[in-house]
Parts: sequence; C-alpha cells; structure tokens
Amino acid sequence: MSSDTTIAQEALTFSDLGLSPKVLSAVTDAGYTQPTPIQAGAIPHALQGKDVLGIAQTGTGKTASFVLPMLTRLEKGRARARMPRTLILEPTRELAAQVEENFVKYGKNHKLNIALLIGGVSFDEQDKKLERGADVLIATPGRLLDHRERGKLLLNGVEILVIDEADRMLDMGFIPDIERICEMIPFTRQTLFFSATMPPEITKLTEKFLHAPVRVEVSKAASTATSITQRLVKSGSKPWDKRETLRNLIRAEDAELKNAIIFCNRKVEVSELFRSLLKYDFDAGALHGDMDQRARMQMLANFRDGKLRYLVASDVAARGLDIPDVSHVFNYDVPIHAEDYVHRIGRTGRAGRSGKSFTIATRSDTKYIDAIERLIGTKIEWHDGDLSTVVASEGEDDAPRRGKGAPRRAGRKDEDRKDRGERKKGGERRGKHAEDEEVQAVRQDEQPDVAAPAVADIGERRARKDAIRSENSERKSSDRNEQRAGQRGGNRPARHHQEDNDTTVGFGDDMPAFMRIVAKV
Repeated sequence: MSSDTTIAQEALTFSDLGLSPKVLSAVTDAGYTQPTPIQAGAIPHALQGKDVLGIAQTGTGKTASFVLPMLTRLEKGRARARMPRTLILEPTRELAAQVEENFVKYGKNHKLNIALLIGGVSFDEQDKKLERGADVLIATPGRLLDHRERGKLLLNGVEILVIDEADRMLDMGFIPDIERICEMIPFTRQTLFFSATMPPEITKLTEKFLHAPVRVEVSKAASTATSITQRLVKSGSKPWDKRETLRNLIRAEDAELKNAIIFCNRKVEVSELFRSLLKYDFDAGALHGDMDQRARMQMLANFRDGKLRYLVASDVAARGLDIPDVSHVFNYDVPIHAEDYVHRIGRTGRAGRSGKSFTIATRSDTKYIDAIERLIGTKIEWHDGDLSTVVASEGEDDAPRRGKGAPRRAGRKDEDRKDRGERKKGGERRGKHAEDEEVQAVRQDEQPDVAAPAVADIGERRARKDAIRSENSERKSSDRNEQRAGQRGGNRPARHHQEDNDTTVGFGDDMPAFMRIVAKV
C-alpha cells in the first residue's frame, strides 16, 4: 500500500489536477480556485483509475475529491437501463442527498442521469430513474439491496465504486451489506474509499476490497481541527440540570453565536430538548432518524438558510453534512463512541473558519471523556471548573449511566422546586428567589402531569358519596316528619308499605339510595 501523506499545496490550483474543462468551469463558477489537501492528494490518482484510500477529518472537502474526477471520467460513454456506471454508497439519507447536490452543482455542464436511492421515497419514482439509465447512482445500502432483490437493478456495469464515511457505516452496522454489494460489482472496478477514522474493522475491509490503493492521509486519524475551541462544561446529572446548563451556555455565547447544532445521544432526548428550548423562546428545530425524509430535508434547508438558529439533532447530523458556517456545537450528551465526538465538533470550524464546541459532562460521563481524550491525543479544558466542584443532586451517584438512556424523570417536580429556591403550600409561592410568572408557568408545563388521573378519580368519588349522603339525609328527615304526623293522628306509619305504582324492590323505603334498583318492566 503506497502512501502520500505530505502534500505540497503552495500555488496549486484546480487546473493543475488534470480535470476536464467542463468541470473546471463549474468549479470556477462555484467560486473555488485552490483545492483542499485531500482534494489535491486524491483527485490526480482518481483520474488515473487507481484505487484511493482517503483519510481526513470531517469538513475537509472529501466529497469534491471524488465527485470532480468522476465527472471528468464520465464524459465518455453512456449508461444503459438498470445498469448504473458508477455507484456511491452513503450511510444516511442526508449525506446521499447532499452528494446529489454536489453532482448537480459541478455537473451543470454535463448531461448525466443521476439516480438517488434512499428510504422515505417512492420505489416507483426511483424505478423510473433506473429505467432511463443512471450514469451516477447514489444510495444507502439498505435501499440499494431492496431494489436489487426486486430485480430492478443490475450492478455488473459499475466502473467506479465510492464508499464514503466508512467508519460511520461500521457504527450503523452496514459493513455486512457493504461486503455483499462489493461482491456484486465487477472485480475490475475502481474503488474510492473515504473515512475520517480507521478502526481495525475498516482496515480489514480496505485490505479485502481495495487493490494496491494510494493512501492519502492529510491529517492524523481521529484528529480535531485546530480552528475549533473545545471546552468541557460541568453539570448535574438530572435532565433539568443539563437543560439549564445548556441555556446558560447559549445565553453566555450569544454575542458570538451565529447558529449552533446541539447533539443528543438518543432520539427521545432530541424531542424533549427541542420542546424545552421552544418553551424558553429559543428559535430551534429538531432532526433525527424517525422523521420522514421530507421533514428532515426541510429542517436542514431551514437551518442552512438561517431560518433556524439552533438545530437539536442526533448523530444523523454528525457526518459530512455540508453546513459550512456553523459557529457553535453543543454536545448535550457526551458521545458514547469517542469517534462520534470528532465528527460532531467537525460541524464547526469548517473551510478555514473558527468555531467553538462545548460538551456538557456529568459524573457518570468520566469514562467517555477519558476515551475521547485518548483518541484525539489531547486534554480538553474545562469551561468553569471540573466535575469535582459539582454538588450531587438527591439520589445521584457515581455509577455509570444506564445503557438505555438518561435518568428516569420520577421526582422531578420536587427537585425542580428545590433548584428554584421555591416552597409551595396551598398553591402559594413563597421563595424570594422565585422566577417570574411566565418562566414559572413554562417550567410547570414541562413537568409530567402524572397525578392528574388519580386526582380526578378521587374527586369524582367524593362528589358521588356527598350526593348519596345528602339524599339519605333528606329521606330520613322526611321519614321522621311522616312519623310525627302519624303519631299526632293516632296512626303508626306503615314503613314497609309500598304504593301500587312503586317499582322499588328489596328493602323499600329503608334501603339506602345507592342500592336502589329499578325493576325491569
């Protein structure tokens, strides 16, 4: 395996890389003149038909390093129905759609058919594009195999295979699918393989499917950009502690904060944090894997266009998304996999810009922080004192976090009141440090109304008992008056006498009201 790790870039332009005039014209129109290191190292070898193994941190222009040489090579020849000429595999729908946008932008001088095979889109529309013949096929592994098994796709005409974000493929469990797909493609293909990190499983994959590749490594694997200021921020482990810490951070950074991506580990946390930020009047949107494709793309478009200032996201937004001007990244949760930290904070500090990342850490996150610092080879500074200065909340311990997610929300109401310095009795607030009425109402809205059904049931039962007591009391009073009247008239009341039209059964007048049963006629 050859290596090209030191790339001289002084005075190097795109015209020096061997790209076709049509591609160079599109690149110039897009406003680019100088290639990034990964582009300068990968493009010449890709144009020569060699296999390329590209290793570079996120945000360094990896997409253009395979899009531009592919466009140049595709100027000769044409696609046949259901037999794409090239195949690009991406781990997520967003990345696949973004690569399509790059082909449209840089291929505007070409007449190429581009097919996008991703979930959340009709099979019929995708089949129509395959029928016309695809010069470029961009797909996620699952949807590609679905079309293949339906007999709608043949892969024996693929000339160039691109496997992008390979380490993300590993994290998402796509490696077996990748192996199946590679075995369906001709052995004589050219393979371009890109990844930000190189765990052992990925190394084995490259040894199996790449042939004498040129290794282009422009930075140390799993390194972070020097343009990013990284800080750790202490917090209590309770969800409301972390939310308050995040709000304080956002407010403190407001002067320098243009926009921000806020990462959570779980989809349910994305939804909860998104709703909380909205209640505190933060201009936020949410992005996670359970959203349908149209909603996901619309949310990304709104964030790119500046219609949203904050995007609360799962790791679906951590890899390769082209949002070039993100000023801040907040890790609401410390990522469990250290490699994800590199990708998350790589959303800021892109294209030579500076950026900031803040990671909220609790006592149970210590082992994850240690793993991150070992991976990136440096210590991350604390923003305002380390975890030793955190006062443990009631019920908090140093045990590692549960595998299935954040702590339970039981007892949150009482703890939240203590945190606000409040004391409530009979519905009155007495804490002198209590917040204003609007914020108080917001916090109460956030709390789960777990007691409401029980209270409603108790109130209903009490009302029913009161009504029965009242009715019995009136009946007894009437009986006493009737008895007194009978004694004055010399007659004793016939207590068990029933009127002819009385339908009451059982004990008659002496029977309690709640036991009266109307006889069936």
